[in-house]
Amino acid sequence: MSLASAFGFGDGKKVRYAVVGLGDIAQSAMMPGIAHTGNSELVALVSGERDKAQAVADRYDVEGVYTYDEFDRLIASGTIDAIYLATPNWRHAEFAIPALNAGIHVLCEKPLEVSVEKAEAMRAAAAASGARLMTAYRLHFEPATLDAIARIRAGELGQLIAFTSCFGQMADPENHRVKNGIEAGPLFDMAPYPINATRYLFGDEPEEVVAAVGTRHPESGFPQDFDDTIAVTLRFPGNRLAQFTVSYFANNIDSYIIAGTKGSIHMSPGYGWQSALEQNRTVGDTQTHEAFKHTDHFGGQMRYFSACILEGRDPEPDGEEGIADLRVIEGIVRALKTGQPQKLPPFARTRRIDPDQVETLRAKSAPEPIGASSPTR
Repeated sequence: MSLASAFGFGDGKKVRYAVVGLGDIAQSAMMPGIAHTGNSELVALVSGERDKAQAVADRYDVEGVYTYDEFDRLIASGTIDAIYLATPNWRHAEFAIPALNAGIHVLCEKPLEVSVEKAEAMRAAAAASGARLMTAYRLHFEPATLDAIARIRAGELGQLIAFTSCFGQMADPENHRVKNGIEAGPLFDMAPYPINATRYLFGDEPEEVVAAVGTRHPESGFPQDFDDTIAVTLRFPGNRLAQFTVSYFANNIDSYIIAGTKGSIHMSPGYGWQSALEQNRTVGDTQTHEAFKHTDHFGGQMRYFSACILEGRDPEPDGEEGIADLRVIEGIVRALKTGQPQKLPPFARTRRIDPDQVETLRAKSAPEPIGASSPTR
């Protein structure tokens, strides 16, 4: 049962949101599902382009329209309770910290920021004001993902041994993601998914970046100032290994395998939101395939976050969860620069996913985004 349905909202209270950043992910994934959360409403939009913001506001019948330069005026207006933050990665702290300082809750897209230092500043602002900060890890509420976690915790796969994943998309050479170096490239944009998956499936924190190798393809049409494809090996306690490759120059692929002494689960798709996630399970000699319900990942996570706000509860994928992945990303950056393994400083996560926090809102179709385009060609 979802947190939202568990507590109910008979009093009709809703959390009032501003969406900050009106790129493809906000318009195509989050905004279409806000209305059917039942406990959230869209009341303001913030963009670097006023005309674009106004056009999107007209589509959703939203009165509050602000530019980035007017953000301070928005948070002082008293018209919002929370923001959904979908700016480029390196602009998260810029908007999250003033909002949190003002007591406004923040649902922030991953990665939480581009450094542990900036993410820690966001977390400190939340702690000081009492506002809630959630890293937008939508898979923490997705049925197939939570089913896999529950099976692992029940011992169905035995002792876990290895994780392997390939996650790629053919990025558009005109998209901003390929024009802003490593902090917009696949390491910060895509690697949080397999990194986060290794951590929630193993239920543990990696000890070492054993190896990280990046390649650049001149034929991609990308600027040659960042690695468009990166392969990583992580070591976890208990002799467990995790390997993944992320790429902006591979045809669409979205898959991972978690393997143990008794069985394995192959998730394909494993990270995407555009279709239902599916499992191929092997336990002993028995093979099973299961396609799960196609849910609204974005509306579901907003409904969960709003429930936490309304009920005075801390969200599970909080600031610490985002920082846990950033420490790994920073280790990968060091490994790429030095060509050497990188020990990760000790880290203990204080909270893990509850498999009962599943959200099952039905998937919503999305209109064509205004003034924004898909990151893929």
